[in-house]
Amino acid sequence: MALQIATDRRANLIGSLWMVAAMAGFAIEDALLKASHSSLPIGLIMIYFGLGGTVVFAALALIRNEPLFTRDVVSRPMCIRAVFEVFGRLFYVLAITLTPLSSATVILQATPIVVVAGAALVFGEQVGWRRWAAILIGLAGVVVIIQPGAESFSALSILAVLGMLGFAGRDLASRAAPATLGTAVLGFYGFLSIILAGVIYSMWEGAPLQLPDAVTTLILGGAVLAGVLAYSCLMKAMRTGEVSAVTPFRYTRLLFGIGLGMFVFAEQLNAATLLGCGLIVLSGLFILWRGQQKAS
Repeated sequence: MALQIATDRRANLIGSLWMVAAMAGFAIEDALLKASHSSLPIGLIMIYFGLGGTVVFAALALIRNEPLFTRDVVSRPMCIRAVFEVFGRLFYVLAITLTPLSSATVILQATPIVVVAGAALVFGEQVGWRRWAAILIGLAGVVVIIQPGAESFSALSILAVLGMLGFAGRDLASRAAPATLGTAVLGFYGFLSIILAGVIYSMWEGAPLQLPDAVTTLILGGAVLAGVLAYSCLMKAMRTGEVSAVTPFRYTRLLFGIGLGMFVFAEQLNAATLLGCGLIVLSGLFILWRGQQKAS
């Protein structure tokens, strides 16, 4: 028994470290995409970033002998997932390029809260009044951050909210996706959706096609590398240790996102952002804890 407990603790520690590494990678990806906006239109950023990720995940799928084109790829859940992926990626990239990285990162952390609410409404999962109360508190944290009606309110802050809702819809659709599709295949079509989002926005933006310069190419290449490594670390984290022990470390993305926003882009946090951040994190952790209590 003692050996089993020690093994579980070690697995939880390793899984938590993988999760922290994944969140650091995603934060770096966001920062690099934001930095590339200084020399490249937003639509083209998404197109080139999507192309890079598509190539990498296609190669991974081929190495793992996972077929990229099967009947399951065009199943209804996958089509719905693609729509939400395009929606979420489009508005989140707009958010991190046009608004402070720190506030966009904080708002994104409400995704698991919305997923729990969506699972109850769409899949009929049982969510008691305590978790519903926590969901409302978490959403109130988002409202506190964007401050609608205040003099400091910016309509651009809605971009992060729309991106967060898109990602929540994507995660819900992923639950219904065929189990035959591996992570590399899901990553491949996820990045294809980013290309589509970039094409749509480029058509609306009317920006001429241009190739990135050497520096921007390195920045976008770094974003692709960071994103792929982060995705791989996330998969390792979820397969190492207990989900209840590893998942809370998703919120370390806040530390990395806020830190990069402050030290790289000279952003400043106000009291509303800090308060909203606290409400989102506390409600998310409570929902996770309560879900584990129900399952045990």
